Amino acid sequence: MKTKIGCVVMAAGGARRFGKNKLLSPLDGVTLAQRALDAVPAEKLHSAVVVTGYPEIAALAQSRGLAVVVNDRPEDGASRTVRLGVEALEASCDAILFLVSDQPLLTRQTVADLIDFYHAHPGHIVAAAHNGVRGNPCLFPRDYFSALKSLTGDTGGSAVIRRHEENLLLMEVSAPQLEDVDTPEALRRLENQMGTHKE
Repeated sequence: MKTKIGCVVMAAGGARRFGKNKLLSPLDGVTLAQRALDAVPAEKLHSAVVVTGYPEIAALAQSRGLAVVVNDRPEDGASRTVRLGVEALEASCDAILFLVSDQPLLTRQTVADLIDFYHAHPGHIVAAAHNGVRGNPCLFPRDYFSALKSLTGDTGGSAVIRRHEENLLLMEVSAPQLEDVDTPEALRRLENQMGTHKE
């Protein structure tokens, strides 16, 4: 029986460094939130949830048929988003993929490839990486669900991975796909890069 993969789209962050809800900021006319949802390969997943406290993002997710889990305390940090996502999916899924929402150049194909990579290496934690440096997304088998739910503060799955490096496998992807947008300057830099590639 094929492993059932769930997906948690993490879209609840307060984006303090950005100064506002960065996920509603556009890159080449498409918001970061839209780009994150575009990267969800629904056909490869048993189920997916979007964890957010933003009504605009909840509405966007629901318009695409995605379930929404409301994070009413984003100030508690990434650990709460992780915990809510695991709690929503653990009963029906054997492994959970975590997608952050601020990697606007991450492609749907890459996420699908990571899921296939997991199917080829079941039981391992798998993650996207460039030149051996781990990034997101990451995919965890059921053995790690309880550890993920016990995280506290502004820590995500990386804290669990660091305790289990021996069970981590990396899938190589292009560097731009792993770039995250934490500041308006970073967003402008990506805009400029995209503009250059179009010319």
